[in-house]
Amino acid sequence: MGRLKPQSFRDVKRRLESAGFIEASQKGSHVKFVRRIGNVVDTAIVPRKHEIPVGTLRSILSQAHIDADEWERLG
Repeated sequence: MGRLKPQSFRDVKRRLESAGFIEASQKGSHVKFVRRIGNVVDTAIVPRKHEIPVGTLRSILSQAHIDADEWERLG
């Protein structure tokens, strides 16, 4: 498992979309991504920032139910 590192919003958006998420809405500088699998709905809130810190990225992955290994494969 590789260590997570800060990533740009564009990279996070691209990886979430490749995992099946779509951009649902935006409120201020935060974008809501949603993925529906059967009856399960995963939602991840991502700040639209130049660089997303590692701690925030961990929170996004937790919300999205994606582990770090899967995240690296999406990249």
